[in-house]
Amino acid sequence: MGKGVTPQEILAVGFDFEWDEQKLWKLNLPLEEMELEELVWHFDLPFWSTGGSDYNFKPIWVLQEPEKYPERMTRVMKADLNCPLDIMFWKGRWVLLDGLHRLTKAKILGQKTVKVRKVPLSAISKIKK
Repeated sequence: MGKGVTPQEILAVGFDFEWDEQKLWKLNLPLEEMELEELVWHFDLPFWSTGGSDYNFKPIWVLQEPEKYPERMTRVMKADLNCPLDIMFWKGRWVLLDGLHRLTKAKILGQKTVKVRKVPLSAISKIKK
């Protein structure tokens, strides 16, 4: 991915640390069910990247016009919903660490709930890059 300026809208909600997905996936955390609606705010922000630039693609665009973004739609629909979303309570709400494609697929399929793992703040030192 290209290195660019992180948009203010991402800085306002995003984490102030980088994490290693492999370390994140190794955490032994319980599975919980969460209302999908608690996480839909992610769809309105450019968390995805395309064309070699960071943070320039919003999941809502795929939800609204899937035929316009066939490559992204294919990737979303290949997401494995058996894997939970990893979330952390940050800046007053649940924020995804991993699982935006799965969340998008769950929304497309009309799911009301999603499986999540709630990563505690105390785990930051275990997952940091």
